[in-house]
Amino acid sequence: MSSKHIPSCPRGGQRLPRRTLLRAAGMSLGLPLLESMTPAARSAFSAAKQDGVASPVRMACVFVPNGVIQPEWRPTVDGYTRGSHGELESEGQTGNVVSRDWQLGATLDPLAAMKSKINLIENLALDTGRAKKDGAGDHARGGSTFLTAARPVKTSSAIRLGISVDQVAATALAGQTTLPSLELGLKGSRNAGSCDSGYSCAYSSNISWRNETQPMPKETIPRLAFERMFGAGDAAVQRERRETRSSILDIVRGDAEKLIRQVGETDKRKLDEYFTSIREIEQRIERTEEEDRASLPDLEVPYGRISAFREHARLMFDLMVVGFQTDTTRVATLMLDSAGGNRTYGEIGVNDAHHGLSHHRNKEDSVAKLAKIDHYLIEQFGYFLEKLDAASDAHGTLLDQSMVLYGSGLGDGNRHTHHDLPLVLAGGAGGKIETGRVMRYENEQPMANLFLSMLDCMGTPAESVGDSTGMLDGLVS
Repeated sequence: MSSKHIPSCPRGGQRLPRRTLLRAAGMSLGLPLLESMTPAARSAFSAAKQDGVASPVRMACVFVPNGVIQPEWRPTVDGYTRGSHGELESEGQTGNVVSRDWQLGATLDPLAAMKSKINLIENLALDTGRAKKDGAGDHARGGSTFLTAARPVKTSSAIRLGISVDQVAATALAGQTTLPSLELGLKGSRNAGSCDSGYSCAYSSNISWRNETQPMPKETIPRLAFERMFGAGDAAVQRERRETRSSILDIVRGDAEKLIRQVGETDKRKLDEYFTSIREIEQRIERTEEEDRASLPDLEVPYGRISAFREHARLMFDLMVVGFQTDTTRVATLMLDSAGGNRTYGEIGVNDAHHGLSHHRNKEDSVAKLAKIDHYLIEQFGYFLEKLDAASDAHGTLLDQSMVLYGSGLGDGNRHTHHDLPLVLAGGAGGKIETGRVMRYENEQPMANLFLSMLDCMGTPAESVGDSTGMLDGLVS
């Protein structure tokens, strides 16, 4: 990285382009927003305010399988009671309910610190996931419709679905970031064969779809996801890094040292924090690889063991944070398990398979175990939100500049329902979305209407997605 033609700034640093990268040996490392990247090296926040510098909106979507235990999920809304189907009832009042006076349900308690920065959206449905004439296969339909709201063709071979909301945004933003989108998961994809009552495994394994017939391949190995984001270089460089355990920071050290000499004290501290976080991610990846090699010596690279679920999930969340922080990508998806996933959670004392438990038939013990799983998954999501909220951006935090959707394509896993889905939408989308609300729609709304609103916030509007009928009323300011 050359320092030529970089105008000097009045506070001890030099002006840097926003897209400054550290490069070496075919690798590149993006940087967070620095004071030196804004006019006159003022603080990033005031520079954006005074000069009208727009900060990009990011979109992340996190999928969990098998629905949730609804009573534990539901928030308590002051002045209302819940009807038998979860509706909010208040004497003499009808219509949509928008409340800012509410309490988190037991499942969502890990989000207490983020309560003011989330919206809970109720009575959204994926009608395209319902059985209709296709019979069984609700899990496959729940996964495949989660971001597409399109009807999957029931087949084990000639798959056909539709483009997902993340890929609509990624296509429109192509060329503005190093990666158009980032697709992550904790379990590998199976795109051949039948996985759910005659539906292709592709429907259960993927939530991100490039087009009607092509799911986006997701990366499940933290090491490979990291190298995809920051440039793996050629095979020889990659092999040398692994053999010597050299960090990407070692490889770009020359550029990094030049950069540090060009910036002011505030940026030096910010870069030190950023480089430390990158190295910590690398070290955690190395530790999990060593653990996996010890337990599964026949595998060359780890896919994340069940006992390592928490660390695997958090590594992937950390990679998404860094991807957004450095503007490597603005669109990301993460599947915590495949649709109908049968993972066990021995680390929290649940040794029964998730999918099997979801057919609980109202047995008290099974319901309690499922509620424990729901709570544990939300804990990992809360970790992600807190990391986003701790990272600064031009107009506040990364969370303030993002939309993060968490949910399942099934409402009640026992009854295989596709309505009143459990959904959390976190982040303010750069001030476009007011947060801290429970929004309950009186009449069932297509989840695809939420997608249209999200695309509008991303600056990538679309006429339709799946079975959308229009943008979701009242969501966007």
